[in-house]
This record gives sequence, C-alpha cells and structure tokens, in this order.
Amino acid sequence: MEIIIKPLSKELIDDFFYFFDDIAFTDNPDWSDCFCCFYHFGGSDEEWMRITAEENRQTAKTMIQTGKMKGYLAYKKEKPIGWCNVNDKKNFAKLIKRKEVWGGKEEKICSIVCFLISPENRKMGIARRMLEQICKDYAVAQYDYIEAYPRKGNLSSAEQYHGPASMYLKAGFTIYRELDEYDIMRKKLSE
Repeated sequence: MEIIIKPLSKELIDDFFYFFDDIAFTDNPDWSDCFCCFYHFGGSDEEWMRITAEENRQTAKTMIQTGKMKGYLAYKKEKPIGWCNVNDKKNFAKLIKRKEVWGGKEEKICSIVCFLISPENRKMGIARRMLEQICKDYAVAQYDYIEAYPRKGNLSSAEQYHGPASMYLKAGFTIYRELDEYDIMRKKLSE
C-alpha cells in the first residue's frame, strides 16, 4: 500500500476540508465540528462548546491560509486518509494554558495534538508512518524535541486522538512527565 505524506499547505486546503467533511468522522459525527481547532482555542471549555462547526471551519481556513495551522495529510491513491496536527508548542493556545505541560527551561519543542485516520485505514501503520515523517522534518527544522500527550485508560479509537503511547514508545519517545489522565512523552530530535 503506497502512502504519500504531505505537509499541510494552502494548496492542500480543499483536501483538508474534504477529509474533515467526508472522511474523518464517519464513525464519530459528534466530533466533526472541531476542524482541529480545539488546541488552537484559548478560551474556556464552556466557550468552546458554543462555537459552531462553521466558525471552526472558517478559523481553520484562516489558519491554513496564514500558515498558523500546521500538520500533515496522508494520502492513499491521491485521496486523503489521515491527518496529524503538529506545530510549534507555543502555537497551541490550549497548551499554553496548561501549566503541567511546561517545564522549567523550554527548548524548541513541537507538539503533536491530534491524529485522525479514516476508519477503514486504522491499524495499518499510517499514523506511525506519519510520525516518522514528522520527526524527520522537525529535526531538519532544528527542533530540540517532539512532544505528544497520549491519554491513559481503555479508550476508543476516537478517544486516542493524541495517538497511543505504544506508538510513541516504538518511535523512541520516553515518558517525560506522568499525569493523571495522560503522559507527556518526548523524543530528542537534535544533538
């Protein structure tokens, strides 16, 4: 199975929305209004719940057009089948508000906050392949670390949107900090 992984760009905006509108949430429509804006939103959870799908769609469009939203799309036969939201840690307003994810001295860190793989393509190693590409690209971009936040517990595929801890461990990540609901996992990218 040939998988092509492409960094998000203005030229791929139609593919991004096709993936979110028609593919990503076919088995979980309750989450379809996010458009991967949740971690970019700095307000309260109550404020987030009042934002409409159309507002998130417009926010995502603006962030893609201005280069603020970064990530990767995975393709099979020219059709988007996967998405990963990865960016400089400081570009995620939700992470900025969480004191537990900030250490003392902050190196140059990129954060993975979301993986979405189409239901029929899950458990085929696509997220792992995307992770490999992300690690290569962010090492070249001279990031010190890549960080992820896998949730703990017996979770559904939807609830594992941060990616499973086992995938990160196999990719050379280690637990940086253990928290009640999730772990902070890191991989050193540059020497």
